[in-house]
Amino acid sequence: MPPKKAKRIALLLEQQYQELEVWYPYYRLMEEGFEVVRVAPRKGQSYPSKLGYPCESDAAVAQVKAAQFDALVVPGGWCPDFMRRDEGMIKFVQDCAARQAMVLAAICHGGWMLCCTDALRGRRATSFIGIRYDMLNAGARWVDRQCVVDGRLITSRKPDDLPAFCAAIIQAMK
Repeated sequence: MPPKKAKRIALLLEQQYQELEVWYPYYRLMEEGFEVVRVAPRKGQSYPSKLGYPCESDAAVAQVKAAQFDALVVPGGWCPDFMRRDEGMIKFVQDCAARQAMVLAAICHGGWMLCCTDALRGRRATSFIGIRYDMLNAGARWVDRQCVVDGRLITSRKPDDLPAFCAAIIQAMK
């Protein structure tokens, strides 16, 4: 019998990302045997974090399709604000949200990207408190909790919540 193919996770990337919210899920999810692909506007480009720490993208958003992935992870920092300026990034997140079986996970300001979709409408979710009203205006039932799981939607507030956030993603993927 051929070996089982690893489930694939798209981890979005742009400049001004929060270091822990990219690197912690990247390595933790790889430890679990998932293939984690850093998707950004351009392939092979180095994107600096808020503190200047570089992260190179694995794939350009124009070259990937939502159907190639089992989950989407959106980190925070200021990168979601830059992601929202790129129509390809918005379209990719919308396509991921439209896939009923796909896990959608966002931490901190990552919820901004989910606000570009209908994924939050009527669902319980959390985020960094500074985007609470954006989440509410996108239809979320916002709560202040470490990690909120509502079906395939997983959200967390800040870097301190990463252990619970990653554990919820891992559980949802199994």
